[in-house]
Amino acid sequence: MADTENLVAEIEALESKLAEAKQAITKRFIGQEQVVDLTLSALLCGGHALLIGLPGLGKTRLVDTLSTVMGLDGNRVQFTPDLMPADILGSEVLETGPDGSRAFKFIQGPIFCQLLMADEINRASPRTQSALLQAMQEKVVTVAGETRALAAPFHVLATQNPIEQEGTYPLPEAQLDRFLVQIDVAYPDRDTERDILLATTGTEDAQAHQVFDPASLIAAQHLLRRMPVGEGVVEMILDLVRTFRPDDPSAPDLVRDTVAWGPGPRAAQALMLTVRARALLQGRLAPSPEDVLAMAKPVLIHRMALTFSARARGEDLGKIIDTIAAGLQTSEAAA
Repeated sequence: MADTENLVAEIEALESKLAEAKQAITKRFIGQEQVVDLTLSALLCGGHALLIGLPGLGKTRLVDTLSTVMGLDGNRVQFTPDLMPADILGSEVLETGPDGSRAFKFIQGPIFCQLLMADEINRASPRTQSALLQAMQEKVVTVAGETRALAAPFHVLATQNPIEQEGTYPLPEAQLDRFLVQIDVAYPDRDTERDILLATTGTEDAQAHQVFDPASLIAAQHLLRRMPVGEGVVEMILDLVRTFRPDDPSAPDLVRDTVAWGPGPRAAQALMLTVRARALLQGRLAPSPEDVLAMAKPVLIHRMALTFSARARGEDLGKIIDTIAAGLQTSEAAA
């Protein structure tokens, strides 16, 4: 009983701290509450996020603000077609000492930070994109045969332009699967855009303040994994993920006709974590089925692909996920 009471007290304290962090973020990144919640969820889960949106919607501002509020050492890399892996990871250079001796010295690249913004990640070549794979999954990089650990915590927030495809390289499925969530950054509504105009075109720009530090963020990530998840939520996650695999017996005809491949076990793991994060951000002690439905699209959409015929028909993967998830909710309620 004492352990349960301690867990509840720790969760409630974290919820209060997260509310303060959200308030600090929204001073500089106005509106877009869902985008803020999803990005914070990725950090709370120890994962990475892919932000997709048109230029000028504040993605860079959001990442910069997060670096301040979460107390993380941040770097930004602008991905371009001529960017090389060494420009991200670092490289060895030959140095001559005072006594004339020569030795190789490793010069760290910008990836040696706690929050890396990979701006327009799909502009770099596949060779350069692959430089992030080991870092995102294992939190280490290997250069010249030597493996070096990255800082803890380590997160990648990558941005991508959804419409400009000329001169870009689509992210491989293996790399997309490393992103915990895909976050679609849409245009703000009229009232939000009015607030943005008034707040950002004056003589002073709002400043965010630090709420977390690396140690407290790591502690929050550990606490999140201790949150209880009900059996019904676990079963719903399994049902949802398996439903979107076209070769699974439980897959409906809509999935078999439109989906080329579905999400793997990493998607179920991501849902188990993100539903807890959503509950935390909303001030609840445990996730509910509504959290599973809310996180379905951000977790699954980049881990699936439409068939050629479905793309030709103009099918929308996001709408398919919403339709299947709504049907699953109805069947769960009926049961």
